[in-house]
Amino acid sequence: MDMKHARVVRDNRTQYANPIRFVPGEAVTLGARDTEWPAFIWTITTDGNAGWAPFDWLQPLGDGRAETLRDYSAQELDVDTGDEVVLEYELGGWCWCKHADGRCGWAPTEHLERA
Repeated sequence: MDMKHARVVRDNRTQYANPIRFVPGEAVTLGARDTEWPAFIWTITTDGNAGWAPFDWLQPLGDGRAETLRDYSAQELDVDTGDEVVLEYELGGWCWCKHADGRCGWAPTEHLERA
């Protein structure tokens, strides 16, 4: 996706203090799919941390576990109405954004207005 600029139209605040992260090839435990954001599934990493991860970035192993397929961080981006961000990619109603101050993270697409 070509990087596009957007303006924040509604504040977003981080939901989880310790967002999950993984790299390709890790084994994770899978929970339930998110009913509001069905592209995401509750995921528990090997260190016991839990959070939402993109289902398409996981290869289910058939035993309630999956192998991770790519780098991922569930870091959300704290933004305020009027902030400017660069949209790096979009997934399941969320965008990975880079704030003007260099911080990166996820923000809901409904909180953003493309420039």
